Amino acid sequence: MERVSLSLSFKRRTLEREGDSLSFSFKRRTLERSEGDGHGARVVELEETQLVLTPGWRDACHWSPLLPPANASIDKRLRREIIRYGEFAQACYDGFEYSEGSEFCGDTKFSKEELLQSVGLPSTGYEITAYLYATSQLGLPSFFKRSNSNAQPGDDSWTSDTNWMGFVAVATSDEAIRRLGRRDIVVAWRGTVTQLEWIENLKDLLRPTGLDPTDHNTKGVKVETGFLSIYTSPVPGDQAGMSARQQLHSEIKRLVGLYQGEQLSMTFTGHSLGGALALLSAYDVTELGLPGSNTPVSVFTFSAPRVGNRGFKNRCLELGLKVLQTRNGADLVPKVPGVIVNEDSCDIISLIFHRFPWAYTHVGTEFELSSDISPFLREDGGLTDLHNLEALLHLVDGYQGPSKPFSVSGTRDIALVNKRSDYLKAELGVPANWWFKDTKQ
Repeated sequence: MERVSLSLSFKRRTLEREGDSLSFSFKRRTLERSEGDGHGARVVELEETQLVLTPGWRDACHWSPLLPPANASIDKRLRREIIRYGEFAQACYDGFEYSEGSEFCGDTKFSKEELLQSVGLPSTGYEITAYLYATSQLGLPSFFKRSNSNAQPGDDSWTSDTNWMGFVAVATSDEAIRRLGRRDIVVAWRGTVTQLEWIENLKDLLRPTGLDPTDHNTKGVKVETGFLSIYTSPVPGDQAGMSARQQLHSEIKRLVGLYQGEQLSMTFTGHSLGGALALLSAYDVTELGLPGSNTPVSVFTFSAPRVGNRGFKNRCLELGLKVLQTRNGADLVPKVPGVIVNEDSCDIISLIFHRFPWAYTHVGTEFELSSDISPFLREDGGLTDLHNLEALLHLVDGYQGPSKPFSVSGTRDIALVNKRSDYLKAELGVPANWWFKDTKQ
């Protein structure tokens, strides 16, 4: 009988500190495979890589100069940042209780102290400070998970219409703070890992955000109705009727007050629908000035749909939001809402229809990749494979630029692609859907 074990270990060693630069190297032991009685086990070690990060580099420019075609390849620092925040978004999937047979279906499996360690991210240098819960006044049945169990949880932390949606975390280690030259606050939102039916439930209607009705600058700023509902609907239970938005505001105010006097940054991240919530919430807190005037706000979205209209896009630009969208070009989700009228429509169509509900547009810099560049992925991947976050991070990791061969950088194990899929080629010997954590008891 074949026995396969996957081992992810990470070693990091600080090499030098020189001026405003931090230099470090890392080596990752990635895949162990044993057959039979264990003889012939092989251990693959990826190359040692050294990166130099200059605090403030992320604040100094927009993303475009760090990506092709302006750059010959993706900037190494930016590559690592994309993967870092993508892994935070992935943690929202890995920590979620999907089992409908569990009374805790829809909640997280882990405490705030346990989550990052339990999902394979023990060395981020961040600590989770708050969880975010959400519900919706609109019907999105394929997105919100519900328990089939007759048993009821012993507390009121959520109901059958309420789901755990993500977390707020803050950089606490000296290394994480030196990396950006600031104390970073991260907001990570959960999206959709496999089922895409939720797209059909989008109302495809724009509505004014109403998030800051006293500000005339928000006139004409509209977003998709369903996203706004998830973000602003009151949550029953021990959240005392607070919406996800109110929960987020409360925690950001607390952290900004706690670290008053320090240089801060805020980074919002999410995949799929979680990416839409990341952009919407980043816009919201920036519009209200919650981060403070000197706090840069960045958004890293992955395979995210369009969120709002041109007014929303223009206001995000005015507020100085730095948004980077990373996606697979064949993925359907980033093409909605606004399949017919969007930012790619000709000027005449846009002029005629820009006030109509379906006139959506993406925000920020777009970084589009193709599954074809990876020699490790099956050519017959389905829609959910093309939308898979781990597969997208694999493409980011190995992309070296136009017309250049794919080469993993040494920061990620390709086995992660099959965590919740069967997208890797069979000859690699990585079992499908190998990620499993016991249901919450």
